[in-house]
Amino acid sequence: MLLNVRVDGAGARTVVLLHGMTGSAESWWRVAERLVAVGHRVLAIDLPGHGLSARDSRLTIDSAARSVVETVHAFAPGERVLAVGHSFGGMVLAAAHDDLRPALAVHVDAPLRLAGGQQRGQLVGFYEESRQQRTVERLRATRPHYSERDVAVEARAAERFDPATAAAVSCGPGGLWLPGPGSIVLRADPSDYVSSEDVRLLEARGVDVRSVPGAAHTLWYSHFDEFCAALPEVFTVG
Repeated sequence: MLLNVRVDGAGARTVVLLHGMTGSAESWWRVAERLVAVGHRVLAIDLPGHGLSARDSRLTIDSAARSVVETVHAFAPGERVLAVGHSFGGMVLAAAHDDLRPALAVHVDAPLRLAGGQQRGQLVGFYEESRQQRTVERLRATRPHYSERDVAVEARAAERFDPATAAAVSCGPGGLWLPGPGSIVLRADPSDYVSSEDVRLLEARGVDVRSVPGAAHTLWYSHFDEFCAALPEVFTVG
């Protein structure tokens, strides 16, 4: 399926942004503004079941990747884009790598593995409870590093988030999705998603692993300047 895209800027280079689970294209608003300011065109994509994209109760990492590739090719035909994926979006980016063939792929605190085989009803209930907890009031109380705009954006993303689509991803067979050689992995330090063992595996594969000490899982919300400074290949004049 073609996915909903927020298009900003008109630079010669295009940067594709893929959000994490329960987020949306809007989650990147501050990052997109910086990218446009340095001369990039930005495609921030709503993944299936998120934002304004269609729901899919049979979604898998690989089918989400195919939708991303189709969408990017529709909006940036023939272009080798820069691509940044956070968490779930980073896994989707890894699955899309061979077909997308980005000039550079950046995976932000993204897990490498999905266990799979989860019980659908329980997982839908878990995601529904998580969605209901992401209100403006709750986010203000639990995310002190969020600005008021961050709070509004993430609360709106939760309202639009489809638990059944999210649950489908973990109900399949699971698997391992590794960033391609030459990719960058930017992790929080410490990270609940990219372990020291993962770092050794990635570096042996030719992946450049970088860290932002003390950052939250959504690194750019808690450590925006450090996030940008860690990725000069992305935040440079196009």
